[in-house]
Amino acid sequence: MAKEKIVLAYSGGLDTSVILKWLKETYDAEIIAFTADIGQKDELDGLEAKALATGASKVYIDDLRDEFAKDFIYPMFQAGTMYEGQYLLGTSIARPLIAKRMVDIARAEGATAIAHGATGKGNDQVRFELTAAALAPEIGVIAPWRLEAFREQFPGRAEMIAYAEKHGIPVTASAAKPYSTDRNLLHISFESGMLEDPWFDPSSEENESMYVLSVSPERAPDKAEYVELTFEQGNCTAIDGEELSPLEVMEKLNELGGKHGIGRVDMVENRFVGMKSRGVYETPGGTILFTAHRKMESLTMDREVMHLRDSLIAKYSQLVYNGFWFAPERLALQALVEESQKNVSGVVRLKLYKGNVIGAGVKSPVSLYNPDIATMEADPSQAYDQGDATGFIRLNALRLKVSSAVKNK
Repeated sequence: MAKEKIVLAYSGGLDTSVILKWLKETYDAEIIAFTADIGQKDELDGLEAKALATGASKVYIDDLRDEFAKDFIYPMFQAGTMYEGQYLLGTSIARPLIAKRMVDIARAEGATAIAHGATGKGNDQVRFELTAAALAPEIGVIAPWRLEAFREQFPGRAEMIAYAEKHGIPVTASAAKPYSTDRNLLHISFESGMLEDPWFDPSSEENESMYVLSVSPERAPDKAEYVELTFEQGNCTAIDGEELSPLEVMEKLNELGGKHGIGRVDMVENRFVGMKSRGVYETPGGTILFTAHRKMESLTMDREVMHLRDSLIAKYSQLVYNGFWFAPERLALQALVEESQKNVSGVVRLKLYKGNVIGAGVKSPVSLYNPDIATMEADPSQAYDQGDATGFIRLNALRLKVSSAVKNK
């Protein structure tokens, strides 16, 4: 009889390398390793050979960078998404794309299950499995970290490192650098290890070697650099007048942001599963894009449309963070977001300097800003009569006066 097939989300890191070997031994199954190229750069070097040497029967390494930028990053940024005021959701937004491709491969290969290396304490397990439930509920899911036998064998990363060494599996984790990383086109994250102490300072000079995508603000150039971003319907389509694809935009902005020390975040966030966790992020290009998009909206978006969209940012962010990208409520919100972006077109000029993204001008053919109306000088259009404000204020003050009178009684 043919062996059962399992599709494993494989990064080549410590966890998934160990899990690949463990799944093969435990289930006596054929393990198909899948890696999504979503911008990990040199982390993909030698990955196929490593997976095959570790026991995979087949390896998929699919270039999903264009799809990631166009269909995931851009729609999310149109929504002005930021989780808990700091996190631009670099890891969160990648998971539904990875899981989507995993179930496609599982169906094509006749696999009965997919597997992932997300821990039972993290958010990624939810993101992978909610996506699978939405797109392919008939396919099973194996989550080794939620299996008691696996946790007994690997109570910590030290045991995993020892297992990898025993089986000749090369990994980048070590006792000296025990933290884990996750890199893609939008960001790189760092967590666990010494970062579990929220008093530990990753921004100090002695810890500078941890960072990958950016220099520290202290080491950034002493001279500011200007950049112009062109938007069409809420999406950046050109940089400094050069038309670029979403992928090319992200790559260019990452280069610029990293050069100027932009996009580093150190935060304690609230995981969906209930605990707080500490994460350090580098999102250089995303930080520039987020700032530019907001400034473009300030000139072109109707006030009430903006306020309505803004009132949904926290909800949208939670949906992305918690793994509900393919849920009907996220799709419904996206339809509203797309409608809100129809006139978000024009050019934003920014100044990049030592970790800062500074607005330096904005213009648009569909600008809602009218200098004749906004001027503090005489209004040549006579569109606004300052005397009208008396009644406007009186009507808005009425309920306050009534409330005050009741309290004074």
